Amino acid sequence: MLYVVFDTNVIVSAMLSHNPQSSTVKVVESITLGKVTPLYNEEILAEYDDVLHRTKFNLDEADVSNMIGAVIKLGVRVDRIESGDRFPDPADAVFFEAALSKDGSFLVTGNIRHYPQNPIVVTPSELLAIIV
Repeated sequence: MLYVVFDTNVIVSAMLSHNPQSSTVKVVESITLGKVTPLYNEEILAEYDDVLHRTKFNLDEADVSNMIGAVIKLGVRVDRIESGDRFPDPADAVFFEAALSKDGSFLVTGNIRHYPQNPIVVTPSELLAIIV
């Protein structure tokens, strides 16, 4: 089982993309294809809900509901493991610390610089290489 925490920017990018071959679309699709199991907690779900409902993205309510529902239905709820690391945006800590909760899991993000240099933090393209 490959466990993955999805940074919100990856989900937003996938949902806004018009390119079905983009790495963000493919890694998010990997959830429903059973290739990865998302890890989440209430803080992560609240972040997804808040960001995906922002007017500037103009995302369809059914699509947002389906996305969050897939994470819940196909994912695993986890607790944070305090890392002691500092983050440019303290709100990002929850994603990294959720990824620490399961051995061998990854945090996939489009903003690598926002997280500690750690092999568990990967870009969508890097995760695709791991999945294949």
